[in-house]
Order: sequence, then C-alpha cells, then structure tokens
Amino acid sequence: MSDEASRRERQILNILFELGEASADDVRQQLDPTLANPTVRTMLRKLEAKGLISHREDGQKFLYKPTQSRRVAGKSALRCVLDIFYDGSVEHALAAHFLDSRKKIDPEELARLRDLIDSLVSKETNDE
Repeated sequence: MSDEASRRERQILNILFELGEASADDVRQQLDPTLANPTVRTMLRKLEAKGLISHREDGQKFLYKPTQSRRVAGKSALRCVLDIFYDGSVEHALAAHFLDSRKKIDPEELARLRDLIDSLVSKETNDE
C-alpha cells in the first residue's frame, strides 16, 4: 500500500473519513461541485489502487470508504513526515512545532504532553 497521497487525494480521504462511505458524486459535491465526475472517479480509482480506499457496489453506483481508520492513517502519515523532514526525530518535529512563533502554545496541551512523557518514562523505568 502506498502512503503517498496528493493534496487533492488527501482532501478526498478527509471527506470519506467524515462521511464514512460516499459515492463519487457525494465526494464531488463536498470537494468541488465544478469538477467533472470522470475527474473525481479517476482520483478515487488512484486512491483505491494505492490501497487507501475500497468500494462496494450499491445498485448502479459504487460507494467508497477508507481502508484504515483516521487514526491508523494518521500514524502512517506522521511516520512519513518524521522520516522525510525530521530524520525520524520526534524531538526535532516537536521543537519545530512548539518554537514556531506563529503558534501559540496551549498550556493545557503542554501539561498533557508532560504527563504523557512522564508516564512513558515511568513505564520504561518499570520495564527494566
């Protein structure tokens, strides 16, 4: 399965995550009603060829849905971003995110991250 999806393909995946299952026309209406149906169907076929979505027949139309949950797909995408842009380093990715002057750091989010890190350190210590 390919983890690489274009921007438009990611938009389609997001629509399918939101709707759960949708026809090509449903996707087109959500994505851009001015797109031609064959264009949307082509993108859906590409996503299916990549293993990111599947379809079933419902009468004369196909209904498409993601092959993975949003969470599983997100983990896979995050691994790719970490590998490509941060040499696999979560530390470097978080530093880039939190040191971005355009981003206001939410103290509650930081507290949750601190708790998560503390629990991971505690678990690691107990496993030794």
